[in-house]
Amino acid sequence: MKKPTSLPELTTRPGGHQTGATLIVGLVLLLVLTVVGVSGMNTATMEITMAANTQFQQDAFQQAEDGIDIVIANRMYNPSTPRTLDWTGDPDYDRRAVSTPRDSVANAFGSSVGVIRAFHWDIVSVGQGPRNAISTHNQGFYTEGRAN
Repeated sequence: MKKPTSLPELTTRPGGHQTGATLIVGLVLLLVLTVVGVSGMNTATMEITMAANTQFQQDAFQQAEDGIDIVIANRMYNPSTPRTLDWTGDPDYDRRAVSTPRDSVANAFGSSVGVIRAFHWDIVSVGQGPRNAISTHNQGFYTEGRAN
């Protein structure tokens, strides 16, 4: 019977030809990927914050517009004194509007008898949204009425 042939023995020497270049390249690539990932997360966080701030500014804008609409719809204006739509107390969504009489014009609409007068008002409305977003709007308007 024939003896089976054995595989040649592998010989390794201490301090052989392996210098660890693959490990160093792998660690450098891992470091680069980590920096790219952290940078991407910071960019995404910044974009979310910017979108939220834009939304809060829009909320303040809408609150200021709402203040003007409430004053006009509820006829909260007086020819002799300013009237105020005061804060509602909500810390995130609030509004305040002040209607101030400016002047009145007799016969503004061509009346020959002088019984119609045009009254001019200014409304300054301030809307407040979250994170101290503030929007201020000025609105002027005329109404007509009897001259007394």
